Amino acid sequence: MGIGPSTKETTLHHFRDPILDVVSRDADIDLLGVVVVGTPQVNEEKYFVGKRTATWIEAMRADGVIFSVDGWGNSHVDYENTFREIGQRGIPAVGLSFIGTQARFVVENEYMDTVVDINKNQEGIETEVVGENSLVNLDARKALALLKLKMKLKMRKGNTK
Repeated sequence: MGIGPSTKETTLHHFRDPILDVVSRDADIDLLGVVVVGTPQVNEEKYFVGKRTATWIEAMRADGVIFSVDGWGNSHVDYENTFREIGQRGIPAVGLSFIGTQARFVVENEYMDTVVDINKNQEGIETEVVGENSLVNLDARKALALLKLKMKLKMRKGNTK
């Protein structure tokens, strides 16, 4: 949760995770939990992890998901797959990732239509400056607002899956 591509956050940042802070304080949201998933090296295991995560989220009967990734490149294979697995189950999802100008997704799908870029550097590059590669409160608020919108649109369409 909330780890930038260079993991430059302090321990205090993890104890005060912006996503948990924003979501847990919102009266409209019933926070069900946090799922932490690793990044296997083998593609077969990447697909297994994504499917298992989506199955778990579906079993919890989640109305929506905020999904962050802690890196790019090879990690995006897992990210894309898990997004697809969640989306195929009809669960609205919003992502958070360091994107910037150098870190394009290596794979994408139709369910990755709402991903908040946590890059803070004007040039869009990863830096060694603490805070420029990190998820902050504003990023979490954007993600939650987008998720609420996606959940509302799903309800308006009458889609109950």
